[in-house]
Amino acid sequence: MSETSRSQARVHPESPDDAPAPVGTRGTGARRTAPGVSELVQAALPLIASWLPGQRWYAGKGRPITGLTPVLATPLQVGDPALLHLLLRVDHSGGSDTYQLLLGSRSGQPAGLPPATVLGRLSGGPYDGAVLYDALHDPELTGRLLEHLATGDRFGSLSFRRTPGPGLPSNLPGRASTAEQSNSSVIYGTAFILKLFRRISPGTNPDLELSLALSRAGSTRIPRVAAWFESRMERSEPATLGLLQRYLPDAEDGWELALSQVGRLKSDPAPGNFAIEAHRLGRATAEVHRVLARSMPVDRLDRAQLSLLAGAMADRLDSAVTAVPGLLRYRSALRTAFRALTADHLESVPVQRIHGDLHLGQAMRTPHGWVLLDFEGEPAKPLAERRQPQPALRDVAAMLRSFDYAAAHLLAGAPHNPELAHLAAAWAARNRTAYCAGYSAGGGADPNTAPELMRALEIDKAVYEVVYEARHRPSWLPIPLAAINRLALTV
Repeated sequence: MSETSRSQARVHPESPDDAPAPVGTRGTGARRTAPGVSELVQAALPLIASWLPGQRWYAGKGRPITGLTPVLATPLQVGDPALLHLLLRVDHSGGSDTYQLLLGSRSGQPAGLPPATVLGRLSGGPYDGAVLYDALHDPELTGRLLEHLATGDRFGSLSFRRTPGPGLPSNLPGRASTAEQSNSSVIYGTAFILKLFRRISPGTNPDLELSLALSRAGSTRIPRVAAWFESRMERSEPATLGLLQRYLPDAEDGWELALSQVGRLKSDPAPGNFAIEAHRLGRATAEVHRVLARSMPVDRLDRAQLSLLAGAMADRLDSAVTAVPGLLRYRSALRTAFRALTADHLESVPVQRIHGDLHLGQAMRTPHGWVLLDFEGEPAKPLAERRQPQPALRDVAAMLRSFDYAAAHLLAGAPHNPELAHLAAAWAARNRTAYCAGYSAGGGADPNTAPELMRALEIDKAVYEVVYEARHRPSWLPIPLAAINRLALTV
């Protein structure tokens, strides 16, 4: 970041009614700001500017940072160590985004702190010489965060909220999850997991909104919501910052289960019947959709709205062709598939709230059945778009793509082997069929009765995957391109 940009970055003064209360002064009556917070933030900004672009969850990669503006700085613990909650607007060549940071500072670097989590040493002010780091990797400070959730604290416009039920423990240290994702997670023993949303927008995050609706309806297909925290940014609608849910220590990741069985195909053409699990997962998906349809608003898309849906898909395809010219040869056929949504016999399509980003990695097999996670939707899409009702079959189409991805792992990094390619395709087809059958058996709409809609939704998802892989994992690009080729041939 340039020196000019650094000089423009400043702490926005809050109004007297929104000033953060220092730790130990809880409730809405405290109006004093802890000493040194402004100085701490100013000293931290140059370190943040260097550290931020390297984070997995940072969405502005490849676009130079042109300015950092703290939106809200709240001390959650003062002294040594200190814990600072920071909402930070990041300006870059493509616009701006707001990120959530939890920063720790100590006079000496904590033992065992991963080097990549250290931002550097502060200079100047009361924290001169202190080590600044990502506080999610400090068990003492993540334990402090759990205490605020357990007691429902409020610090000005930053509010911690609990759901009714048994009290939360307040003495559990947290360990940062090592999973790479667009957010960050902290695991507390074997009891709870806290998801910290990194890229923040005003409004209720769908993960909280849908998880609360499912929890209140008594669904066993999600981890129960225990608490969350939020903040009102610049007097806008409160933004969801974090979500605490029950942890599933005995659960197995659906993606890892699928890859394990696919890998055995190399030595055993019949390594076990994963289709049984795919069928059960389909039923679980249908159950979640049914509860959401009962708990939240539903609607129907008429002919005009279906035409708009098809047009939006075509627009995304055109943008994808610009980004990945290899799609050009398929554009005509894919646009024909989208236009099929306006056929005379498709008079209306039901829409409701859905998961929005469903795949095998969002499903966990527990001793009591499949559980779905992360109802945030596709993080790259605007929050308002992710909260819109959509065809429930969009989730089904997304899961079908996930079975294709799992099967393709069998062929990755190896010379073309026709026999192995046949086994992989057969595995994917078998489990796609089983999943759809389970979805129908669980009370969902039979995907086979809506071929035009299913084809369009799967193509739309595959187009998204093509762009994503081209930007982030070029070696995986053949996976969605193979699906595009297959789907184009069915038009």
